[in-house]
Amino acid sequence: MMTEKLQQAINDQITAELWSANLYLAMSFYMEKEGYSGMAKWLKKQSTEENDHACQMASYMIKRGGIARVDKVDVVPNEFGTPLEVFQQVYEHECRVSKMIDDLVDVASAERDKASQDFLWGFVREQVEEEATAAGIVDMIKRAGDTGAYYVDAKLGERQ
Repeated sequence: MMTEKLQQAINDQITAELWSANLYLAMSFYMEKEGYSGMAKWLKKQSTEENDHACQMASYMIKRGGIARVDKVDVVPNEFGTPLEVFQQVYEHECRVSKMIDDLVDVASAERDKASQDFLWGFVREQVEEEATAAGIVDMIKRAGDTGAYYVDAKLGERQ
């Protein structure tokens, strides 16, 4: 059985993951409106991934006898700027998520819950990839410049 403190921390992360899903979905809609369908597709996939994270955490808690909850999910912005600005925001957001996951692992450690630590380390490893991917996209957009944005758009549209 998970402690109340750890359950609350994971439930807070579930809410954060759902907020992230909404953020990426809003970014997707924005980029599609701006004519970048490949970037919109990439961001929509990212939204689905964040929603999946929330569901994985909820399922894990339920398996451990905990109670998964969905709390109020705050509104997200709907205007984001240039493609470079959008993906700089993606990178910054992924860095914040990494910090939240690190803090969650610290709670599991303090609660001496080794199973939860093990479960959460999967998200720690994934965040390394998420940050690297977002940083790579920012670099690609910078290198491509304004005239190469549609090339980057096409590349991101290849995401499966």
